[in-house]
Amino acid sequence: MVTYVLKRAGQGLLTVFLTVSTVFVLIRLAPGDPARAFAGPLATTEQLQQVRDRFGLDDPLGSQYLTFLSQLLHGNLGQSYSFQAPALTVVADRMPYTLTLACTAIVIAAVVSIPLGVWMARRRDSRSELAANVATIAGQSMPDFWIGVLLLSVFAVALPVLPASGFTTWSGLLLPAVTIAILQVALLSRLVRREMVQNLAAPYFVVARSRGFSSHVLTWRYAMGNSAIPVFTALGTRFAAMLNGVVVVEVVFAWPGVGSLVVRALETRDYPLIQATVLVTSVLAVGVQLLVDLLYPLLDPRVRLGKASAA
Repeated sequence: MVTYVLKRAGQGLLTVFLTVSTVFVLIRLAPGDPARAFAGPLATTEQLQQVRDRFGLDDPLGSQYLTFLSQLLHGNLGQSYSFQAPALTVVADRMPYTLTLACTAIVIAAVVSIPLGVWMARRRDSRSELAANVATIAGQSMPDFWIGVLLLSVFAVALPVLPASGFTTWSGLLLPAVTIAILQVALLSRLVRREMVQNLAAPYFVVARSRGFSSHVLTWRYAMGNSAIPVFTALGTRFAAMLNGVVVVEVVFAWPGVGSLVVRALETRDYPLIQATVLVTSVLAVGVQLLVDLLYPLLDPRVRLGKASAA
């Protein structure tokens, strides 16, 4: 168990290190001048050079990378160019908004997709199941920004019952969370259906039915219990993906989270802020995946992490 945890933690740290290092190089190879973005379009040549000297932008790439690694080991990712504050502090201030949005979206997705997937499995090959399949495929095909604009047009413009943007009240959370959840419901309900169809046809299920167990017990205790691990894994994976992938939705709804922060950082070529954002979201995503792995034995006592690791 300890060996497994250490191995997975080491793999996670390596993943974070490679991700952050790759982003470090790519943003510096991308076109654009951070000195010009910081000083403004009317800055003189001397002013631009002062900015480059101040932030070490003219140093060789290898020298900048070593400075970055040294700062990282001391828990310091530098000052944000645009906020004039420690980059990690800026990201930490925005992260609760992104976590709130992602947690709400994954809860909505779980509450809707699991019963929907079970319902589709129990009505396999019926017209109602075909209609549900078409709806989930449509939900999976629509891009986030299009769903967001559609919901805004209906619930914030045509029927002004919900805020269009920002997070001034809790009702402002609903539209962006539902926008993210629609894709997750489409993906997860199809997974739940597939797992349930396999378990409903398994020999143990036929034997349990012959012993007179109620349909409710058979479905939710036996079939859903055996489908729990892949569904739980998918929920964890989707939640980790949300932490890195809610940029478009946050921009559409002017949500004050990390996603909108990334867009601003890219526009201003704010290298320290981009690196801090990537580091924090990568650590959280890897941490969620590790937590999911460690919770396996609680869902199914037959799973032993040491054996899983050896396999």
